[in-house]
Amino acid sequence: MLHLSPSAEPAIVSASADWFVVNKPAHLLIHPTRPDGQFTLLEWVRQKFPAEPVAIINRLDRETSGLVLVARSAAAASRLGKMTMRREIGKKYLAIVSGVAPERGTVSAPLDRLGKHRPSAIHVRQAVIAGTYAATTHFTRLAVKQAADGDQFSLLELVLETGRLHQIRVHLAHIGHPVVGDKIYGSDENFYLSFIENGWTDEMQKALRLNRHALHAATLTFTWDEKPVTVSVPLPADLRGFWDDLGKIYHP
Repeated sequence: MLHLSPSAEPAIVSASADWFVVNKPAHLLIHPTRPDGQFTLLEWVRQKFPAEPVAIINRLDRETSGLVLVARSAAAASRLGKMTMRREIGKKYLAIVSGVAPERGTVSAPLDRLGKHRPSAIHVRQAVIAGTYAATTHFTRLAVKQAADGDQFSLLELVLETGRLHQIRVHLAHIGHPVVGDKIYGSDENFYLSFIENGWTDEMQKALRLNRHALHAATLTFTWDEKPVTVSVPLPADLRGFWDDLGKIYHP
């Protein structure tokens, strides 16, 4: 049986006879992407429930932490899948972004894979492309801080109307407030290419400040058997530590 280190161990934070919710740590893949033996959340849940036909309902990027909903039967998976398609499962995210974001706003900008429209060195990179797939992100600014070097950062709460690949990260970069630590949509996409080849470096630490993007799936809400369900988890230790270390709240 494969194991994760305790600091990277997922945790079940809510459960019923039909489903459970896992708090996924950053740097853990949801599903296998290549035959290299890298441990995934799917393997973890199968180890925890070897007698159940578990199915993961929502996906998070490898570096995104937070809540993942898992069905415990084929019937529950079908039901939750249909609820997802009908947008009956609400999701809220927390993100730390560069700059002083507006107090609230909505980004409605269509998204598609960049490489389908022009050359891109990063296959998975998404971009705002007119006439492609509709995507809408709502955000509220919770707080602003100013680091000792003068750089400013905002803590945002975000709600999605759609669930496109990398949607939050692309939309926030599009409005000039990229997620802290984002190797693809931050200051230089070459950091992502370098990271794949050489791993984390001091140059990346100085430019990106965090070794993963500061995005966290904080809340899930849905109705099950006519009862409302809300599951929430706070920022994980790495993001909370980064935010706390920035100092006092700044009032723009």
